[in-house]
Amino acid sequence: MFKQTGVLLVLLLAMILPGRAEETVVPVPAPAKKTVVYVIPVKDEINRPILYILRRGLKEADQKADAVVLDMDTPGGALDVTFDIMEALGKFHGETLTFVNKEAMSAGAFISATTGEIWFTPDAVIGAAAPVSSEGKDIDVTMKQKIVSYLKARVRAISEGKGYRGEVISAMIDADYELKIGDKVIKPKGELLSLTATEANKTYGEPAKALLGAGTAKDIDALLTKKYGAGNYVIKQFQVTWSEELAQYLTKLSPVLLGLGLLALFIEFKTPGFGIFGIAGIVLLAVVFIGNYVAGFSGHEPLLVFGIGLIMVVVELIFFPGVAIVAVVGLVLMLGSLVWAMADLWPGVPLTVAWSGDAFVQPLQNLGFGLVIAVGLGIGLARFLPKGWVWDRMVVGSAIGGAAQIAGVSPDAAHEVAALVGQRGVAVTVLRPSGQVEVAGRRYEATAEFGAVDAGDPVVVRGQTSFALIVEKADV
Repeated sequence: MFKQTGVLLVLLLAMILPGRAEETVVPVPAPAKKTVVYVIPVKDEINRPILYILRRGLKEADQKADAVVLDMDTPGGALDVTFDIMEALGKFHGETLTFVNKEAMSAGAFISATTGEIWFTPDAVIGAAAPVSSEGKDIDVTMKQKIVSYLKARVRAISEGKGYRGEVISAMIDADYELKIGDKVIKPKGELLSLTATEANKTYGEPAKALLGAGTAKDIDALLTKKYGAGNYVIKQFQVTWSEELAQYLTKLSPVLLGLGLLALFIEFKTPGFGIFGIAGIVLLAVVFIGNYVAGFSGHEPLLVFGIGLIMVVVELIFFPGVAIVAVVGLVLMLGSLVWAMADLWPGVPLTVAWSGDAFVQPLQNLGFGLVIAVGLGIGLARFLPKGWVWDRMVVGSAIGGAAQIAGVSPDAAHEVAALVGQRGVAVTVLRPSGQVEVAGRRYEATAEFGAVDAGDPVVVRGQTSFALIVEKADV
């Protein structure tokens, strides 16, 4: 009786005091956050473009995704690229999975072993990871033993705490390795291990553990549904494009492109106006940057620094010729951004940490080789290039009289320059305040005494310094 009366009293109060009733309503829980999954293809032969797309995908996924799935179908490939891929996977902070979509042979088995889980299509195979030469032939016995020993050590290091994975991959590498679990011999000595999806997911031991696999699925959607539940994930797909294919060649040519670009800019600085050498130099340096950006080394920050430096160089060449400090600072920013772009840096890693490692060793070597190429070609041009339209446009070859303005010249040359005072000429470049003028058929460095002088304006020589003529704009 009292219980029924209490229930009626509660209902009555809820009707009289609706505000209180609202406060007792249990809030609806927010929907669970969906798992963001990046799917990165690892198809065909393992080579540089695969590394580039994987590196770029992992760096983006490190900031935007919770997991990465390698959609794998490969017969293997280069061992050095495989190690680079394994190292890149080790830097990713999220969950990693491999989906063996048909086969993961040789290098593909190594890469799969680096990820947290290995899933298979029902007809997939994995294995046969013995090292061979780049032509696919057997290598020297002694060298093979060294490589196999090293590979097995690498596999043990990445397979700790992952069941039988270390032993299984070792059996795929070493024909002399016997894979035995309890009393069951999975692979005898004398052959390399390869597994089907069914064999990889078969359980052994107490407690029972799968030999290698985490499960089977017909496709990636089915895999993610099994792992995260239907509708609890979002897929972002990566594809290898023609730009990744091109990037592998551009990055290899970085020192040469750097050298040619620096040489072209040097010639542009030594010629009046802004022309083909300036455009060529900027384009070559930009190609180096773009190649490394596509290759997954560079982020957006180096692009900003490169752009600032480029603007400064262009402003110097077009608007303030002769004011070298602007172009020098711009060129330093451009070169610094290129070194930054060529360094394999990962999101969230401070530059101080990167400098303590070897991330900048290869970029600095590329820059050094580029400078050597630029200096070597510059010396060659100065020594062997016949005098022609290129050389005539350069101050060093086209203005012998201009060189006489520098201290230490012969008295005859100094007298020749002094005799120009009072003569009329024409501005070859813009003088703001420095640039070049042509007087009596020769080109000279000059400084405008008052204001600015546009290219083509008549000028009159009012004096000279140790380095340039002093001119002013003449009346027409």
